[in-house]
Amino acid sequence: MRAHAKRALELRRRVYELLEHGPLGEFRVRLTNWLLILLIVVNLVAVALETVPRIESAYRSVFIAIEIFSLVVFTVEYLLRIWVAVEHAPRRHLSAKRARWEYIKSPAGLIDLISVLPFWLAFFTPTEFRVILVFRIVRFLKLARYSPALRSLLDALAAERRALFGCLVIMVGMAFVAAALIHVAERSVQPDKFGTIPDSMWWAIVTLGQIGYGDAVPITTWGRLIGVMTIFVGLVMIALPIGIVATAFSEQVHRRAFIVTFGMVARVPLFAELAASHIADIMRLLRSQTVDAGEVIVRVGEPAHSMYFIARGEIDIALKGRHIKLGVGHFFGEIAVLRRSRRSATATALTRADLLVLDGADLHRLMEQEPLVAERIHAVVRERIGADIVSRKGDIVTEEIEQAREQSWP
Repeated sequence: MRAHAKRALELRRRVYELLEHGPLGEFRVRLTNWLLILLIVVNLVAVALETVPRIESAYRSVFIAIEIFSLVVFTVEYLLRIWVAVEHAPRRHLSAKRARWEYIKSPAGLIDLISVLPFWLAFFTPTEFRVILVFRIVRFLKLARYSPALRSLLDALAAERRALFGCLVIMVGMAFVAAALIHVAERSVQPDKFGTIPDSMWWAIVTLGQIGYGDAVPITTWGRLIGVMTIFVGLVMIALPIGIVATAFSEQVHRRAFIVTFGMVARVPLFAELAASHIADIMRLLRSQTVDAGEVIVRVGEPAHSMYFIARGEIDIALKGRHIKLGVGHFFGEIAVLRRSRRSATATALTRADLLVLDGADLHRLMEQEPLVAERIHAVVRERIGADIVSRKGDIVTEEIEQAREQSWP
């Protein structure tokens, strides 16, 4: 019985790595991701083509087959993600039931649910209500899990949500002002279009939005003057949120010049038990660094001040009497973010490599702002040093090196 439970736990961990945050660059993880992405794209194309009567009638059986296959795959995926939710690092301290509920109510969980639930309900509803199948378009949002660019855009929107909400409030206020003014100027000559402020709101909104359908046009001198002023104000109001989003998105892209996933940080033992919000804070502190083949990243004996994540390429770690090769998804030097020790090994790029660097000074500032983060990290360091996992003077001899021994060469 105990062996069966152990095998189940091992299977759950492997499924979690396959679906969520497995070793970056591993073929089976990449293959799974690309197959799911391909299925999502096929669904989106099918949704568009199915609205063309000629194509829909000719390939109806194909569309039905795609939908049934997709529904089964996405349902199995959703159920598996619920099952492996307990493996997610920030939820490991929760009970299995609570961890799974946290996933179900998360934005990603809700998107996964909406991607399958309406279609199962469609089998039990009258034909005229099968319009809910339009929810297939929601599956596009599943791409956010695999697209760094889309994640960066969502992060930018989330970071600037207060500023964007402020823009919305200002826009609504200006629409009311413009509607009131045009109502006063045009109500006597165009009572059908500007007779009330609610009627005038349509003109105000489309004018501020720089659309101008032409179905309601001021004809008086004062009305035209108000129209011109509204157009100029609309230019400013449209440019304001666009500028905010563009700036935030640019910062996100430059902060992470290449892919960095939540799991890449969460799998570091030092951060494994932190809350999701704290891991997100650490991700924002990362900066990019590119090194050429043969370039030395750190030397033995040098003061240590940063830790490194490998996003692309291979790194040689020269220890006493042996060499260790680290690849995509590995990390080294994590203890250096907490203490200014000396490097216990030399790290050299075997190929051109992209690194993500976390400076100790940045993490210390975060720990000062978040006492819970500081308490958790210090506890992990004490445990690891006490268990002789990390040398008391070094910074680079970690579990990560031990895990990479199988890749080493004499």
